[in-house]
Amino acid sequence: MSKKIPIVIAFLIGTFWMQAQGPVRDRIKTLKVAFITERVGLTSKEAQQFWPIYNEHEDVLENIRRKERAELQSKISMAQGLSDADSEELLNNLLSLQNERHNAEQQFMGDIRKVIPAKKVLLLIKAEEDFKKQLLQTYRNRKGGG
Repeated sequence: MSKKIPIVIAFLIGTFWMQAQGPVRDRIKTLKVAFITERVGLTSKEAQQFWPIYNEHEDVLENIRRKERAELQSKISMAQGLSDADSEELLNNLLSLQNERHNAEQQFMGDIRKVIPAKKVLLLIKAEEDFKKQLLQTYRNRKGGG
């Protein structure tokens, strides 16, 4: 069950991120850059090396999320009516995307550890989670929900 939580959160964040249009999306990205830079404590030299790697990784993850949404939206809603063969194929595709995400994360961690120390990598992980929580909370507050 705990392995499904990050997938659900990533899907929700990805969905929200895709719904954010133009200037709003750019503003969120700007806020995220500032939030991470401050929380991680990147020096200007580290930031120059860090952000290109980070942005490339974000692009890779966004492509994976798009593939996941395409699979989820088009087929999982019809899972009840899928044949066993189609269900097997869909599940294999989803597992392949999970592996692709895992490999991308492994590659990113290897690349980023060459640029910033391990402590800052851990602070990055925490900062990303904190930013997601803050973003979701802001979204809920604006929608009037709890």
